[in-house]
Amino acid sequence: MKILRVRAIAKKELIHILRDPRSLGMAIAIPMLLLLLFGYALSLDVDNVPTVVWDQNHSQASRELISRLGGSRYFSLVDSVTSYPEIERAIDSGKALLAVIIPPEFAGRIESNRPAPVQAIVDGSDPNTATIAIGYLDVVMFAYSQDVAMHTVRQVRGQTVAQPVDLRARVWFNADLKSQNYIIPGLIAVIMMVIAALLTSLTVAREWEQGTMEQLIATPVKGNELILGKLLPYFAIGLLDVLLAVLMGEFLFGVPLRGSVALLFVMAAIFLAGALSLGMLISILTRNQLLASQLAMVLTFLPSFLLSGFMYAIANMPLPVQALSRLVPASYFVTMLKGIYLKGVGLEVLALEAGLLTLFGVALVLLANKLFQKKLV
Repeated sequence: MKILRVRAIAKKELIHILRDPRSLGMAIAIPMLLLLLFGYALSLDVDNVPTVVWDQNHSQASRELISRLGGSRYFSLVDSVTSYPEIERAIDSGKALLAVIIPPEFAGRIESNRPAPVQAIVDGSDPNTATIAIGYLDVVMFAYSQDVAMHTVRQVRGQTVAQPVDLRARVWFNADLKSQNYIIPGLIAVIMMVIAALLTSLTVAREWEQGTMEQLIATPVKGNELILGKLLPYFAIGLLDVLLAVLMGEFLFGVPLRGSVALLFVMAAIFLAGALSLGMLISILTRNQLLASQLAMVLTFLPSFLLSGFMYAIANMPLPVQALSRLVPASYFVTMLKGIYLKGVGLEVLALEAGLLTLFGVALVLLANKLFQKKLV
């Protein structure tokens, strides 16, 4: 392999990128746009759940319960209703996600030291949001029940009783429980996988379609020199995208980067090499730009988005799907990014993921070099 020939191919590919604004826009603008769209639009946080209340009791106890709901940042009291048809209309129209019904005997049952049921009706069309809203409501109701019980004990015994258990939760790694801190690192891996494969999936196929591959075959450039020369410009652009994504995560979204920046970029370089080689491999096998781009999207976006652990925890997937996710290289990079970003851990914890990611990168680079043949057939 001669560096001079590799540099000549890389220069040729770089000139093509600079002369084609669409390729340059795809390489830089699209990753940033996707990061902005997904970063702001994709949120797993459930705050200000729109809630309607039907207070049939109109007592001090019921008003206290309603004020606790309204005072929580998790609920937003949008209306007060007086019948079940009104509740049904509010939920059907999307005005409310949750309805709380306080029965007429609510205060009387509390005063007589009997259980006082409160009904909650939840829109279950979005089960994830509904489950979280029910969890928030359980917390508010439990705290209210504790206060009522302690008040009753004080009235009967005439003394203050300490709570038997004082639970103080401490959240590690993502103290504010912001979904952006969880989503942005994984999103970097998904975007890099998709964009890298799409960019290089057009390189060799374009040479065949434009008829310039015959000229390259006639030159003394070897196959591995051609592959490496075509990869280098996109590799540099990919690292630039990673840098921009890290800066956006830090200064735009406020995602903390607690681990080693050097380790992040080293693993990003290895991941990029594998992703670019995957696109190159697709281009070599298809020799058609349209087919190559479509195949690259199917082989990168869907597995990276659904099976990498970026959106859905792999441990919650069925066992066959979990096994399938181990074949998705983005899953290892997502794990590493979240470990570096949120936990600040290094290779002492992420050695397995780093080794498998390196294996993926080396294997695809070698495979792309092996399958590319400098001949017309």
